[in-house]
Amino acid sequence: MMQNMSNNNFDGLLKIIYVVFAFCAALILGALKGLLVGPIAGLILIVGNVAVILGLFPVHVAWTFYTIVNTSRFDTPLKVAILLALPALAAIWLSLSIAGSVIGGVGYGFFTPWVSAFEAFRQENESNKFLHCIVDGTWDTIKGSCTVVRDFADICIHSYPVYLKEVRESTGSDELQTLRFIHVPAIIVVGLMGLIVDVPSFTVIAIIKSPLMLLKGWQRLTQDLISRQGPFLETACIPIAGLTILLWPLFVIGSIVLAIFSSVFVGLYGSIVVYQERSFRRGLAYVVAMVAEFDEYTNDWLYLREGTILPKPRYRKKQATHSSDLTVGTNHVRADGFSSASADPPAMLMPSLGPSRSVRETIQEVKMVQVWGNMMNTIEIKGKELLDANVLTRADLYEWLKAKNSHEAPIIGVGLHSYSALYTLTCSIQAGADGIMLLDGVIINHVNRPQDRILDWFFNPLMVLKEQIKTLKLGNGEMQYLERVLLFGSHPQRMEAWENGSVISQDPLRAAQIQGISRRMTGMSRSITKLPTYRRRYRHLIKNLLAYQSEKEGVSNKYESVRSIASEEIV
Repeated sequence: MMQNMSNNNFDGLLKIIYVVFAFCAALILGALKGLLVGPIAGLILIVGNVAVILGLFPVHVAWTFYTIVNTSRFDTPLKVAILLALPALAAIWLSLSIAGSVIGGVGYGFFTPWVSAFEAFRQENESNKFLHCIVDGTWDTIKGSCTVVRDFADICIHSYPVYLKEVRESTGSDELQTLRFIHVPAIIVVGLMGLIVDVPSFTVIAIIKSPLMLLKGWQRLTQDLISRQGPFLETACIPIAGLTILLWPLFVIGSIVLAIFSSVFVGLYGSIVVYQERSFRRGLAYVVAMVAEFDEYTNDWLYLREGTILPKPRYRKKQATHSSDLTVGTNHVRADGFSSASADPPAMLMPSLGPSRSVRETIQEVKMVQVWGNMMNTIEIKGKELLDANVLTRADLYEWLKAKNSHEAPIIGVGLHSYSALYTLTCSIQAGADGIMLLDGVIINHVNRPQDRILDWFFNPLMVLKEQIKTLKLGNGEMQYLERVLLFGSHPQRMEAWENGSVISQDPLRAAQIQGISRRMTGMSRSITKLPTYRRRYRHLIKNLLAYQSEKEGVSNKYESVRSIASEEIV
């Protein structure tokens, strides 16, 4: 028994020595990698993003001006108010985007190689962890910076013009946004007051409470270290958790920057409050109330006294109910399946200081990259099936590659995505899943879904659509009709030519419900095409489909370049 105790003590001592050695090695090697790789990766990201911002800035301003003038969604007074505010908004965008690119480039270039050195020691099945500690995060960081620039350029070049086009093409059936000329000066004044009052106030509150945040964070991490909870639960994770303790002051500085950044949008939202409430007084009340809201939020977040001593006037005719974590700007799902923004102001960006989640709890959560990968794999599988059935052609694929956006190639850009989404929902219903079942059998529900704000915009509407399809109990012919509408709804001739055994419901109400589902799914697909990273990943998928079609037809020489491009690994 004494021998067993001595062996346990010896094993514990070895673990302590390993942890100390791993932490020191990762700390030194990670810092060296950051100093060597950081300037290159950071320079690529900063120069690339700033070049895109400055190069497209005149075009963006011109597009925006043209859209505001020609849209039918706004009446004349509201157009005048937006046009008067456009120079200020453009200046804010220019300054914040450049500042964000610089801060993001420096942070990404330096800290990504550093953190990757610690991540190398978390690989359980890897024998040569020391080699990975040196190699990981070097070339990958440089490629990642290029990928960030490419995705940012896609948003600026493709996604933003598509959004503006949708605004211009709004029909009279859309709700007309109106404003009286008497409120135009009030909107401008309240917007300026929001910047003058909220930005300095948020900054002062964040700076005053930052020392307490520093101490509270260290206290929480130290408690987790002693009790072996949260990031300290597993021995392999202790090195990177030690880095978290060491770099916590930088997290505090980052929270101050986030508070200042979000205060700009919170302050400008006062103009929207004036527009919504048609009241200059309520707009000023909003500006004052937001300072008290932020003070109360930080008090709750730091476990201080409840409430705030600052004045908190009401700025709504019917006061909205805020959750305890002040998730302002949340989305609500309407009965038609779409999410609509509430009348609350935009969310304040602050990190969480709640109890740390354990590593096992974190592993159980479905990751966003897993959702993206399954979605793309599903689209590729359904695309190959449609190519095999000669429903889609090589010309359709080339049309999307040559198009500027999904609107110019709707069959591949929107239809194929909607068709695949319907397949996912149908499989989820047939499997009796309580959420959305992915291609690999993993079910995303309200418990394990990724805690990602972007996913929130689509998860609840998809769940509503799933329940609507389940309630309708569509027959085979009706389901095939829905597939035909989703895939070729923008091309009536192609839709009529595709004989897939579809049956149009003779019940007008049921037919209208099916058309409503198709419109909602198409609308969500159009929204997804404007998200970051989507165009890069989807372009890779289309090239894979082209290579598959070429190989199937035995055309190898002419499309050898396409096959080589398609075989490249996504960064």
